[in-house]
Amino acid sequence: MTDTTTERTAPGAADPRVGLTLPYEHVEDHFIDGRWTPARGEGRTDVVDPATGGVFGSVPAATDEELDAAVVAARRALPGWSGLTAAQRAEKLLAVADEIEARAEDLARTISRENGSPLSETRGAAANAAGIFRHYASLASWLDTPDVRPFPAGGAESVVERDPIGVCALIAPWNFPINLVVIKLAPALLAGCTVVIKPASVTPLSLRFVVDAVAAAGITDGVVNFLTGPGRFGDALVRHPGVDKVAFTGSTPVGRKIAAACGELLRPVTLELGGKSSAVVLPDADLEAMSRVLVRSCMRNTGQTCYISTRILAPASRYEEVVSMVGETIAAQAQGDPLNEASVFGPVASRAQYDTVMEFIESAREEGARIVTGGQALPGDRLPEHLREGAFIEPTVLADVTPEMRVSREEIFGPVITILSYDDADGSVDEAIELANNTPFGLGGIVFGRDEDRALAVARRIDSGSVGINFFGSNHAAPFGGRHDSGMGVEYGIEGLSAYLSYKSIHRHA
Repeated sequence: MTDTTTERTAPGAADPRVGLTLPYEHVEDHFIDGRWTPARGEGRTDVVDPATGGVFGSVPAATDEELDAAVVAARRALPGWSGLTAAQRAEKLLAVADEIEARAEDLARTISRENGSPLSETRGAAANAAGIFRHYASLASWLDTPDVRPFPAGGAESVVERDPIGVCALIAPWNFPINLVVIKLAPALLAGCTVVIKPASVTPLSLRFVVDAVAAAGITDGVVNFLTGPGRFGDALVRHPGVDKVAFTGSTPVGRKIAAACGELLRPVTLELGGKSSAVVLPDADLEAMSRVLVRSCMRNTGQTCYISTRILAPASRYEEVVSMVGETIAAQAQGDPLNEASVFGPVASRAQYDTVMEFIESAREEGARIVTGGQALPGDRLPEHLREGAFIEPTVLADVTPEMRVSREEIFGPVITILSYDDADGSVDEAIELANNTPFGLGGIVFGRDEDRALAVARRIDSGSVGINFFGSNHAAPFGGRHDSGMGVEYGIEGLSAYLSYKSIHRHA
């Protein structure tokens, strides 16, 4: 397959950054005890626009004293906040949702500058975050309704109390910096917990809009605290003696370290980690319909999404047909400036991530994979001058991939799709299921097939926390979590709310 400039590059050479002013760029403060407080330390972290390679912002690195102040503020606010009814807290959540939506455009542009996600992706961040707050607000009656359970033998009953777990450390990733915090923050607040938030060092600015929304909504001082700092600061937050629970989304290696620390401290932890999910293409799959959801399902956010199905398992009887469809669909998407409305793919989020992804592509070449489309850095002559130092990698489709190859086994977290073949000569999909389950991960997955009953039967055999049939999407009302190396615990739904509760049974005579 041959790429063309018109197919792969978003139009327009002008730099939309010229004259663009965002509310937050170089900042000097942290949010502690209900107010933006001038930073005490001298350390700072630069914020780099991955599309240009240039620094456009910076944030302070929190000190140990500031961490202590934030945790003390959260603990001091806990009795008053948890003493409200869930319905009263839900009113505040609804107000936060409105305030986030009022900041939607600046929020979207800030995310796009921080991590290179196209506006076509980031423009949905505020609405999705608001939807999560509103969903959890709708669960207030579940918390406020007394739970009384009779003894099976009669004569007595148990009152089951749902208490907030306490002060929670919320640690964010860089790929979806708003919503992967909000799926922790909203249930924690409804449960009556207080929080200290640490964003990823790559994306420390966009979450300030959520904190602003919290303040504007009238959330009690000290309930939400926000500190920026490098990775080692996250370790200090996890281990702080005033923290009662940790919720983390990020890589599996970092998740293991957090799990080890929490195990040592006997501290509850929720971990949403990496993935290597598979899309099982059944022999009767509608490839035209699959092509319409392919980018969202298998290369969302320039491939930097934990649950996407970057391994496509195609039946041998239709293998080249699947390869052709996937290659043509990906090659037809525009790549370019994430601030360009037409871009579907942007850069990867950082120079370090660029190097990692290019190493994976080179390993695929060396191990014999066939490059269907992409496979290199986006050539400079296909980019306007202001983007030529950016971290752009052509969206890449690899065919003839075998299970032993590195690109088939490890999470790439970049714009790379691999296509493996399975034997369907006797009509069986057993080999496809074996391939889908042969990684240490278990986060997402998809089954594509016209016969939805058969697709459902296949989905039930895939060892993963979530599986879609002919599409993939997260449902705020349904639990989302990983198995094996993909994490511990779940987010979303009542199950996600329960993660921020501590249960007490009070037994009494009936």
